[in-house]
Amino acid sequence: MSRIAKAPITIPEGVNITHADGVMSVKGKLGEMTMHVNSLVQVSNNDNVLTFEPNQVSKKLEKSAWAQAGTVRANTANLIKGVTDGWEKKLTLIGVGYRAKAQGKVLNLTLGFSHPVNYQLPEGISVETPTQTEVVVKGIDKQKVGQAAAEIRAFRPPEPYKGKGVRYSDEQVVRKAAKKK
Repeated sequence: MSRIAKAPITIPEGVNITHADGVMSVKGKLGEMTMHVNSLVQVSNNDNVLTFEPNQVSKKLEKSAWAQAGTVRANTANLIKGVTDGWEKKLTLIGVGYRAKAQGKVLNLTLGFSHPVNYQLPEGISVETPTQTEVVVKGIDKQKVGQAAAEIRAFRPPEPYKGKGVRYSDEQVVRKAAKKK
């Protein structure tokens, strides 16, 4: 049995949730998102409290149904947080001359290459650069925000000797000792 699936979700003010034909739609102040709900999961809404349970299934599918119920519950919580507060990932550029500048739907990066890197932002994602060495990726879809941050980081991942590169602000880079004589 999934402990996550057993935890109910209280729907916050200003969020509308509709569930029909295996599709859940969540609408909030930042936008609207939809999600497919597995047929093994039953979602019930009682007085703005969502509960998730497996449908009546055979013993053979019971473990899988509880796992699916936990997944649907976690994804629903992510959708609710996305349409109310939004998601964000912070990246830090470490290195001499490493700079970032947001210009509309393009992020211009100078990462020590012979050419500048221009990253085209996906739909629904915005980027801020509070300083030249900080990048904040924002959006309502957790998966898209994480993917965009990972693609930006992949241009110059942090290296273990000097720690130069693009890293998440909370990331710890394990440093290696320099070559000994």
